[in-house]
Amino acid sequence: MGQPNQTSSVTPLRAMSRAVSFAAFGSLLLSQVAFAQSASQQPASSGSAASQDNRTTYIAASTESDDGAIPAANGTTENADDASQRPAIPDSQAGNDITGSILDEDIRRLNTREAPVDEMPRRRAAESASTAETPGIPLGTFVLRPSVTQSINTETTKDGDTRQRRAFLENDAAATLTSDWGRHQLSVTSEGAWQRNISGEGEEQPSFKINGDLRLDLPQETVAHLTAGYNFYREDTDDPDAVANATQQSDVQEFSAGASVERDFGILRGTTALALTRSIYSDATLASGATVALSDRNQTTGTLRGRVGYELSPALIPFIEATIGRTLYDETRDSAGYERSGHSYGVKAGVEVDLGEKLKGEVGIGYARADFEDNRLSSIDTATLDASLLWSPIRGTDVNLDLQTSIQPTTTAGESGYVSHALTTTVTHQLRDNLVGTMIGGVIWRDYPTDSTINDELVYTAATGLTWNINRYLDLTSTLGYELTTRKEGTDSQQWRAGVGLKLKR
Repeated sequence: MGQPNQTSSVTPLRAMSRAVSFAAFGSLLLSQVAFAQSASQQPASSGSAASQDNRTTYIAASTESDDGAIPAANGTTENADDASQRPAIPDSQAGNDITGSILDEDIRRLNTREAPVDEMPRRRAAESASTAETPGIPLGTFVLRPSVTQSINTETTKDGDTRQRRAFLENDAAATLTSDWGRHQLSVTSEGAWQRNISGEGEEQPSFKINGDLRLDLPQETVAHLTAGYNFYREDTDDPDAVANATQQSDVQEFSAGASVERDFGILRGTTALALTRSIYSDATLASGATVALSDRNQTTGTLRGRVGYELSPALIPFIEATIGRTLYDETRDSAGYERSGHSYGVKAGVEVDLGEKLKGEVGIGYARADFEDNRLSSIDTATLDASLLWSPIRGTDVNLDLQTSIQPTTTAGESGYVSHALTTTVTHQLRDNLVGTMIGGVIWRDYPTDSTINDELVYTAATGLTWNINRYLDLTSTLGYELTTRKEGTDSQQWRAGVGLKLKR
């Protein structure tokens, strides 16, 4: 019987030690060869290789999400163990070739590589002193932005051979109050002017208005608006209903309220709106000190409007609109014995345009008519052309075009009223970063019926102004304006006005 095979442990240990020795010798030999080859290359190659290694290490580190990650200098995360060894590379240079050593932060900010055109974010208009919005005053969930302007002005009025000059101080105040809600919005705007003559003669023109708009974002693509407002002004001497030879015309107060609902029905868009206006007139004062009562002009007007639009595209929506109104005077008959209450009707078709910042607004043509309860007052009807467009031909320039056709009733004895065609164009241009110029031009045609005893009138207006933004909270303003009223019969009237002021805003 043979002896069992004996296996010694010495043999495998010797084999292992020899394998390790051969592996170590081979590694040493390969490292020497690699070192010799790298030494023969130029210094620039070593810099590129080092940069490539650093970039590879950075990319690998940016993908780690283990608990040991810490924020890096450039906003990415690094492992805590390697943070002290791994250089920070800007995001704009990751994945792109960089030259030489990593530069300091300021130089990197100036020399970062531009991204390809198709990868660059859309550029925004640079914020300037004239376009920057003031921070406002926080009031709970609202932000209040008030402003006050103090100006000194001169005015020259010529009516036929009569000329008047005056210098006056004017205080203008304005404010906007806007909610900061996640849903719905309430905005309130107000502005007012108070004048005080410091020399010469002429009628002061105070004014004040405030309007509120509550927008309700309802379900099913429905938006509702609830509005209310108040407007106070003094009637102008050139107004057709002004009292002749009065030293102070009537003070007019207008109260308004309204509601509207707009809803999208797929490609159809429907709007229904109701508006109420209440007008109250005070007495006018004559040169002799006597007063003329104008309470017979007090009235209340209600208007119901409906519109249906068809959305060809988000930028083009044709529409049709119908309006019906009712006017009720407090007194059944005015001081001349005429019943002024009546009805009004209107219809028009047009198109809404929204091409973004370049062009937006609407244009419409139609027909309007006003009837009166007194048979002695003839009805007034007219074709209408309305437009409200905001056009920006180049950056920094805005052109606002407004064209309105309306029927204006009158309280002149035996007269029904007239048709007003008003065109106003406003051009605003940013001359410099902190200097804005404004030009306004307009014309109003008061077209009386053919059987009227009053002749048509044309009113031309032109004005220009400059606003210099001293800083975000203070502006220097200057204005120059001219108005000319021409009549087929009778004398023409002119008015020049110029002023300079300071505007403080918050």
